[in-house]
Amino acid sequence: MKRTGVDLLVGLFVLLGFAALVFLAMRAGNMSSAVGLGPTYDTLARFDNIGGLKPRAAVRSAGVVVGRVAAIRFDDQSYQAEVVLALDQRYHFPKDSSAKILTSGLLGEQYIGLEPGGDEEMLAAGDRITMTQSAVVLENLVGQFLYGKAAEGAGKK
Repeated sequence: MKRTGVDLLVGLFVLLGFAALVFLAMRAGNMSSAVGLGPTYDTLARFDNIGGLKPRAAVRSAGVVVGRVAAIRFDDQSYQAEVVLALDQRYHFPKDSSAKILTSGLLGEQYIGLEPGGDEEMLAAGDRITMTQSAVVLENLVGQFLYGKAAEGAGKK
């Protein structure tokens, strides 16, 4: 009878471990927080470079998640990335708001930061955010730094 009790505890421990792994996988894939959004409205923003931005990435304003990236596609006419933002209907932003791609931490996940403007008219479904700032790509910064140091060293000769 003792053996059955130990087997039951080991089985319960394995199930809890499996549930923890599923939870971590959902958190890593941004799937758990996508469920919390209510009704949304879509807006469009164009960027020259989106870096590592992924669908379902957070859209934040003042640090609060106000939406998600619904889709990312490439416009072969303007050669820019089009990002569809699904904003929660509870939150309204002025038409002259700006969007920039930010990184949480030094090498963390990328998200879109919305800065509200001062216009009295609000963004509606299908509107486009015109003021955007592309992602800062770490490789480009390192390359510029190294190129600058090489040019500085060549100028001293």
